[in-house]
Amino acid sequence: MAKYLLLKHYRGAPAAVNDVPMDRWTPEEISAHMQYMYDFAARLEKTGEFVDGQALAPEGAWVRYDGEGRPPVTDGPFAETKDLIAGWMVIDVDSYDRAVELAGELSAAPGAGGKPIHEWLEVRPFLAAPPTITE
Repeated sequence: MAKYLLLKHYRGAPAAVNDVPMDRWTPEEISAHMQYMYDFAARLEKTGEFVDGQALAPEGAWVRYDGEGRPPVTDGPFAETKDLIAGWMVIDVDSYDRAVELAGELSAAPGAGGKPIHEWLEVRPFLAAPPTITE
């Protein structure tokens, strides 16, 4: 089994087929989308493939260390000008092919007009072992 992170981008990914921003969806469309996500996670829980997942708020800031005794440096919030991750899901599956298969299903979540979004999802494997350095 290998863990994969499925990233849902609100901005910064290639455009979806049904590319109507979520802030222009009706409350019913949002509810249908969220229900699809819950049902998808519940199905994966039954097969043992679901690890965790969360939707994210658009607010956020970049933070970095600025030296001993100094407060961290922040940059933001600038959600309107940067890539925005809408949410994520961690799955634990037998293969990369299974991760891609599940990402494809998740991409079909309904959006505006109740039609599948066909959004692009980023599939990232967890680092299983530290990289080997060769000279």
